[in-house]
Amino acid sequence: MQNRTLVLVRHGQSQWNLENKFTGDVDVELTEHGRDEALLTAKKLKTISFDLAFTSELKRAQETLAIILKEIHEEAIPVEKNAALNERNYGDLQGLNKTDVAEKYGIEQVALWRRSYDVTPPNGESLQMTQTRVLAYYHTFIEPQLQAGKNVLIVAHGNSLRSLVMFLENISATAISEVNIPTGAPRFYHFDEQMKVIHSDYLTESR
Repeated sequence: MQNRTLVLVRHGQSQWNLENKFTGDVDVELTEHGRDEALLTAKKLKTISFDLAFTSELKRAQETLAIILKEIHEEAIPVEKNAALNERNYGDLQGLNKTDVAEKYGIEQVALWRRSYDVTPPNGESLQMTQTRVLAYYHTFIEPQLQAGKNVLIVAHGNSLRSLVMFLENISATAISEVNIPTGAPRFYHFDEQMKVIHSDYLTESR
């Protein structure tokens, strides 16, 4: 794998994912299945030598990263943790069952809260608000490392990563509603010297 490579990984299944709850920035543990997903992810990353890694301040992302780094024997690399990479805050919805919320407010309204770019959940963050903090951190701390020719791993959350993917792939505010970041499926980006994405794809174990 060439230098100036960025790999994005969504954390494995959390306990509230399993319970079909809005998790947001509540600090919830991984499930055993989530830990298995982290191991599966690691098998797809063994061809890359990382120089450093970034993650959120939430333990489900940090544990996913720790499992991956141990499995690929990269435990010694520097790791930066920052709340800018946390999952979006779902406000009043956090801790509520998604099915119950859909029955109360309607499927279309819940879809807008979950998938749209600029619609804000009650007392929470829109994807647009999440993107503002994610990109500020990316441009200040992560992009310079890539410009220096380093390989970078980010382990974060569905929406913090979705907001970054939107920027990297120039996805419109309308089209982003159809984009989902799967677990166990690391996505890589390779940049040229001008930081233009010249290739992106999902990594597979055989790569």
